[in-house]
Amino acid sequence: MPKKLRSVVLIDDNETTIFLNNRLLTRLEVADNVLTFSRAEQAFDALWGTETTGAPAHGVPELVFVDLKMPGMDGFEFLQRFNELPEPVRQQTVLTVLTTSMHAADTARVAQYPNIEYLSKPLTEEKMSKLLQKRF
Repeated sequence: MPKKLRSVVLIDDNETTIFLNNRLLTRLEVADNVLTFSRAEQAFDALWGTETTGAPAHGVPELVFVDLKMPGMDGFEFLQRFNELPEPVRQQTVLTVLTTSMHAADTARVAQYPNIEYLSKPLTEEKMSKLLQKRF
């Protein structure tokens, strides 16, 4: 595995998915800090705030996994808001969609955004390794 990341964030409304992915990341020792959120709006506000000026106490995450289908703010809205952040802010984070949806319409919508990774659930050691090699 490449270098250890400082911070990874998991955003998914399914507690089992969060638990399993957190366990996988911990076992692989991918990051010093793994933050989990079950609601996208909470995650966005905690990570980039409403002002986007103040960085969170734990620093900007290097890697964020977000599910597409969630109540409230869904993954698409999260992508849209992320895309509106200033370029230097976006460059600090690899945003990865992690979803069960392999629907062509969903992949096409995600493909509109630059530098977004797209992985199908479940997250595995092999997928994680490929992602880290590609982007880090």
